Amino acid sequence: MLVAPLDTQQDARFSVQFEYDLHYSSSAHQTRRLVRDHTLAELTAQYIGILWDEGSHKVNVRSFLGEIAEIVGGERFSVFSQEMLDFVIGTLRERGNSNATINRKMAALSKLLRKACKMGDIYNLPEFRRQKERQGRIRFLEFEEEQRLFSAIRARCEDSYRLSVFLVDTGCRLGEAIGLSWNDLQDSRSTFWLTKSGRSRTVPLTSRAREATLIARGRLKGPFSMHSQVRFRAIWNEAKAEVGLGRDDQVVPHILRHTCASRLVRGGIDIRRVQMWLGHQTLQMTMRYAHLATNDLDSCVAVLEHH
Repeated sequence: MLVAPLDTQQDARFSVQFEYDLHYSSSAHQTRRLVRDHTLAELTAQYIGILWDEGSHKVNVRSFLGEIAEIVGGERFSVFSQEMLDFVIGTLRERGNSNATINRKMAALSKLLRKACKMGDIYNLPEFRRQKERQGRIRFLEFEEEQRLFSAIRARCEDSYRLSVFLVDTGCRLGEAIGLSWNDLQDSRSTFWLTKSGRSRTVPLTSRAREATLIARGRLKGPFSMHSQVRFRAIWNEAKAEVGLGRDDQVVPHILRHTCASRLVRGGIDIRRVQMWLGHQTLQMTMRYAHLATNDLDSCVAVLEHH
């Protein structure tokens, strides 16, 4: 049987309709619905509460996705194309983002788009390729630097000094310490529940870390609940500028976590125990500090001395 060809105008209308009036079929419910264009901001608002738990990580994710939405300029899409993704990555790099930072932002975007695709809001995904991260030098405080910095912090705020001591002796994150409740401190140990990985961990406390938690409770929820991250960082920045560290952009509160890890490794603590102490999900994250365990190589010198 012969079929008459469509005229050009009708064919064009069919092409446009095919391109934009796509339908999504759900295998679970056998329903069909129109795949409509969305903005990234709309998808973020729809799914961020489902995909990420409340906490500092969710705050960061919202910031990441907001920046990406600003880069794509509110464009509506039913396909987030490879060209769009390449443009976002290129723009982030032009803004000075390191590959490590780009990877974190792309992880948030990928998770959001996968959910949107699964729910039928978009019908195709770009290929996300992890950017190669350069292993940079890990900065940590020497004891003399710690003494000068902590002294300047204490002159400004005793509570900030207590928090600094607790951070460097436990290696916990700033948000983990501020989120501690009194019930999380038991038998000279601290349990951190509000962690980046979502997994709790318990560490024993040094004598000075334990002393840092011994304050009048009053109506406080925890030993450091009077603080906010913004307030602590402001005091930190003033103090580091005073002691001559103001131009060192690596001297941020998170350096206390690096300092704790470096002291454990240099003190001969097994790398897997350091992983447990810090709450790293993978050993690879902890291996950044492995090069500090120089004592493991001392026996090599004795062998070489005889040749």
